[in-house]
Amino acid sequence: MANVPAAFPAMLEIDYPDRDLNRLTSFFRPFTVIPIAIVLTLVSGSTVRATSAKYLFASGGILFPATVLMLVFRQKYPRWWFDWNLALTKFATRVSAYVALLRDEYPSTDSAQAVHIDIPYPDAKYELNRWLPLIKWFLAIPHYVVLCILGIAACVCVILAWFAILFTGRYPRTLFDFVVGVLRWWLRVSAYAFLLTTDRYPPFSMSA
Repeated sequence: MANVPAAFPAMLEIDYPDRDLNRLTSFFRPFTVIPIAIVLTLVSGSTVRATSAKYLFASGGILFPATVLMLVFRQKYPRWWFDWNLALTKFATRVSAYVALLRDEYPSTDSAQAVHIDIPYPDAKYELNRWLPLIKWFLAIPHYVVLCILGIAACVCVILAWFAILFTGRYPRTLFDFVVGVLRWWLRVSAYAFLLTTDRYPPFSMSA
């Protein structure tokens, strides 16, 4: 029997809304997303606030540089760092799905809703090469190029889907699968190059 390759250790599925979507919120999606986009920006970026006559810097976002150093020098990936990176990735993906009109439920900050992401926690000492984190971002350059092109195509699909939802209430399944496929591809690249949870090179594929 032929060996079946194991699934890539970063999976994304978004439930297809087999029902009429909300035309009103779909029409105003660029505006309805603003509040949750601000929240995502605050937890993803850096802020500065003044307290007791001095400045405190609070930084968020994916813990990338620190994880690189920890893997290189200690061969460790602290579990709470992984949990933070995974939770932020899930949250950002829910917001992306909402912006792309894939779902009309307002994105939750913690509940999975209809966006399902599975990234296993790695055993850093036995599963990850300690030196690869230094160059993974560079090795993934071919993916960045392809994803830039696919991203433009996905934007066109979202615009077409926007018109389809306004007139029919439905997201065409072909367009839906394409946009989800682009998001899935980006998740795999992110798991490899930035989340640093796997050394397996991402496939050039949008399929599940």
